[in-house]
Amino acid sequence: MKAAVRRLALIPGIHRATHRIGLWLEAAQPRLDVSQGEAHLLAHLAEAGTCSVAQLHRAFAHKRSSLTTYLDRLERRAYVLRTAHPEDRRSFLVALTPAGSAAAGRVHRRLAALELATLRQLSDRDVLAVRAALQALQDATEPKRRPTRKKGVSR
Repeated sequence: MKAAVRRLALIPGIHRATHRIGLWLEAAQPRLDVSQGEAHLLAHLAEAGTCSVAQLHRAFAHKRSSLTTYLDRLERRAYVLRTAHPEDRRSFLVALTPAGSAAAGRVHRRLAALELATLRQLSDRDVLAVRAALQALQDATEPKRRPTRKKGVSR
């Protein structure tokens, strides 16, 4: 006998919403000509300003290879510039170029229009509940970190 499958309460809606955000970006006129992943990076850089690659990784949790691919494509289009981090030579800073700022602005305006249309349908309480649910999902998917040992302390 098969065990009963518990119906998912949040994930299907999140899947559909994520897909529809991608469709919303694709339908922009004039065309944005960036992938959904690239669009979200551009929008993030528009709001956050120059970021290290590590900060972008923490913000999106992309596989490092995927993040590098997105950044390579954006750099080829002259939308971002990667420079050595002045405080950590093993790391890079990612900044929007003038062309990248223009593209990021287009993406950000498109996403802002979608968000505004959505917020008009929700109460402040609803928005707080959605934000709490999304934060809980993010927290639940964070990798569990092992406690670090202090130097000189043995176990």
